[in-house]
Amino acid sequence: MFDWNDLRHFLAVARTGSTLAAGHALRVSQTTAARRIAALEQALGVALFERRQSGYALTPAGEALRAHAEAVEAAASGFADAAAKQDREASGTVRLSAQEIHAITVLAPILRDLHQAHPAIRIELDTSEAMRDLAAGEADIALRSVRRPSGGGLVCRRVADEPWTAYCSRSYAAANGIPENVEAFRRHTLIGGGGEGIWRIYRNWLAQHGLESSVMIQHGSLTGVFAAVRSGAGIAVLPCFVADADPELVRCMPVPPNVERGVWLVTHERLRHVPRVRVVMDFLAAELTRVARRQARD
Repeated sequence: MFDWNDLRHFLAVARTGSTLAAGHALRVSQTTAARRIAALEQALGVALFERRQSGYALTPAGEALRAHAEAVEAAASGFADAAAKQDREASGTVRLSAQEIHAITVLAPILRDLHQAHPAIRIELDTSEAMRDLAAGEADIALRSVRRPSGGGLVCRRVADEPWTAYCSRSYAAANGIPENVEAFRRHTLIGGGGEGIWRIYRNWLAQHGLESSVMIQHGSLTGVFAAVRSGAGIAVLPCFVADADPELVRCMPVPPNVERGVWLVTHERLRHVPRVRVVMDFLAAELTRVARRQARD
């Protein structure tokens, strides 16, 4: 079986009459063009050109095969055009699963820009606390905050690290100051909660520092904790990826080193090449990565 790419060299030499000119046209060396022609002739067992002092001339066999090579070239070009059209015309519904806190903060402006760039794509945003089963088709794409997504057949992109630290609002800081160390947190109002999984981790952090009794407001969701901090009600530990994107919030403690958790975009391998899913994955990955890099610079 011959190399399909050799047909490009065959047509270039047939059209220009020399391996030098064909090499220029294909941006390869003359030696490469000549080697490709020789390899194609050997694979086919047919002499395609007569080597003359003035250049390369098609043999009768070469003339007979030229039309077939041009048909292959046209088919390849048509294939590429059709693929590009699929990408340009990506349309339909993409079901995106994300935590509510991500949906109302970093994702909101990104989804606005996605719609402007690809108006034929419709996003169904699922902010359920339940982790959707991508293998079972419960969602097309998921934005997850985990150490590493688990499950068979998943295609994952880590778009950001996700350290957590304590935050308050600018108005709270102006009225009450910012605690300079963990001991100073005892003189401030702390906000707890965030949902079962988050509260378990958060409560352990409070217990380690003897701060459980300082929690005066508790919310059942991370969105509630975020809103309470933003309102100036007190201090809470929040994900930096979300909190740093809000100009109203300020850090009360440094970001811890050695971050294990990350923000991941996840889809299933059976969907990764579906045009509308690929477009949304690529767009979200680029924009979320840009947000993370901007935060790292700041």
